Amino acid sequence: SEHLQQTRIPSGSQEKVSVPDSGAEMAESQVAVAPLVTSKLSVKAPEFYPSGYNQNFADSSFEDGYDGYLTLAEYVQDFLNHLAEQPGCFETEIEQFAETVNGWVTAHETLQELVELVYQQATSVPNFSYMGARLCNYLSHHLTISPQSGSFRQLLLQRCQTEYENRDKAAKGDETAQKQFHAFVLFLAELYLNLEIKGTKGQVTRAEILQEGLRELLNVLFSNPVDNNLMCAVKLLKLTGSVLEDAWKEKGKNDMEEIIQRIENVVLDANCSRDVKHMLLKIVELRSSNWGRVHETSPHTKATPENDPNYFMNEPTFYTSDGVPFTAADPDYQEKYQELLEREDLFPDYEENGMALSGPGDQYFNDLDNKMDPEIAEAYEKFCLESEHKKKQ
Repeated sequence: SEHLQQTRIPSGSQEKVSVPDSGAEMAESQVAVAPLVTSKLSVKAPEFYPSGYNQNFADSSFEDGYDGYLTLAEYVQDFLNHLAEQPGCFETEIEQFAETVNGWVTAHETLQELVELVYQQATSVPNFSYMGARLCNYLSHHLTISPQSGSFRQLLLQRCQTEYENRDKAAKGDETAQKQFHAFVLFLAELYLNLEIKGTKGQVTRAEILQEGLRELLNVLFSNPVDNNLMCAVKLLKLTGSVLEDAWKEKGKNDMEEIIQRIENVVLDANCSRDVKHMLLKIVELRSSNWGRVHETSPHTKATPENDPNYFMNEPTFYTSDGVPFTAADPDYQEKYQELLEREDLFPDYEENGMALSGPGDQYFNDLDNKMDPEIAEAYEKFCLESEHKKKQ
């Protein structure tokens, strides 16, 4: 047995272990054979790429410009697809993209083609309207070509105007026509929020024509109160409602009041679904809370429920022993909060202002060490120390 314990079998070895000559049966029982593992994989096999993967963007960069691309459309479309899949690369790659496009777009025809490619991507690819609007804003300020027929921004607005003129027909059309129309509406909303126009004195403003266009599009959607149109109107107001109302108030207009009144009429009269009516009422509620914007009270005035409409909104949320949330707006707030304080008495060394436990040596701290593994205990102690340091700052 000592001889067997001292004998080791190298990995992958299939040799027999030498044993004392004590019979054929014992010798056979001491044969150790390592399993032979085979693989069908080959080091010469080609690299695997998922379906639809574009190898032109394997490095997620455009350092080579338009080398290898035969047309502007091919290059731009590949970049747009890449941007749709990896929106986080916008900041790092947009400058190189604009520089490359500037070297290619040298005539009205290619500029018009660029506008159409971006417009189609922004209105046909789900969730690309925001990124498309950001791209349009960047190109409108960084494209060097500006032919007499119009700049990038002017051609873009002309393209939007073409779709805008068909709004009544599209809102009454079939499901496909409505879907395309709604994509256009939301892209126009993103353009209104992201397209910056610099004035002669350097001030930055929004496109005034888009503001009026969105007002008319809301009219069209509410004039055809089917579910799809109303849901599009809800999305449009959630996206731009606060900005539109601020702009109208600056001009002394009460357009938002008229829109809210119209929503209330739709809820009462239209034959839309119950869920859509609920969404419309939520928009009215959102607007009544100043579109969810919380303004801080004056530092010289103590906030109270009487002088601050957002008093309870700014209050922290607590939890009962059953995990039920409650705030100062809860009728049973005092009773529940007292129960919370009594529960905290179980941890006498934990201060109410959120400071960490008094330190190692406390009974509670020792209990933590007994229940946590070393890695978690170390991370917890580090978290407590960092929290205390931040509060001191």
